Amino acid sequence: MSCARRFAADGANLVLWARRLERLHKLASELRWGHGITVRANQVDVRDRAAVNAAAAELVAAEAVPDILLNNAGLAAGLSKLHEGDPDDWDRMIDTNVKGLLNVSRAILPHMVQRNSGHVVNIGSTAGHQVYPMGNVYNASKFAVKALTEGMNLDVAGTNVRVSAVDPGHVHTEFAAVRFHGDEERVKTLYQGFRPLSPDDVAEVIAFIVNLPEHVNVLDLVLLPTAQRNVYVIHREQPEG
Repeated sequence: MSCARRFAADGANLVLWARRLERLHKLASELRWGHGITVRANQVDVRDRAAVNAAAAELVAAEAVPDILLNNAGLAAGLSKLHEGDPDDWDRMIDTNVKGLLNVSRAILPHMVQRNSGHVVNIGSTAGHQVYPMGNVYNASKFAVKALTEGMNLDVAGTNVRVSAVDPGHVHTEFAAVRFHGDEERVKTLYQGFRPLSPDDVAEVIAFIVNLPEHVNVLDLVLLPTAQRNVYVIHREQPEG
């Protein structure tokens, strides 16, 4: 939602795809009334290739294929050793983080290539640079995003289409609640003692990347809170007393 609000503030017309219809319509209404922009909102689960293709076909018919594609659907489910993991969690992560990105990119990118312009921004993670204990499948999914970004960038060589990845460290979102299946106590400990990034911080960096001159492309950008130096090193302030 932060990215949608950030681009709406610049006067950009938007295409919003999401699973949760009520939240989607509320955001679309907010942005239409607040910024006087056009917002096309569709309930789409990126794991559903047929639904993605149908929604993309509507955009093509309306001559509304976006100039910027932001692949930001992603999640982590569970935190356990591979031999103790839940295969249903694995499916959710692979289907969303990898196949979802593929489904949407396959539906939209050909039209960018055809018109010789556009920018794809994939949301990766520091987990796609360093593996951490019990991260296994989530790490694999984010390493895949990194590889797909680099591959996509090579595939569109000779066109003016740009491809970027933004790889955040800790961001204070509902990500942790999803990973820990709603265990609020575990969520609280994750961000204790330091200030994580906010979704607005990430949105600001994405806006910076896509607004660079057309001859400039940021292929991969790692974004960290100052207290975090890599996946493992976070300086946490100790509570007084």
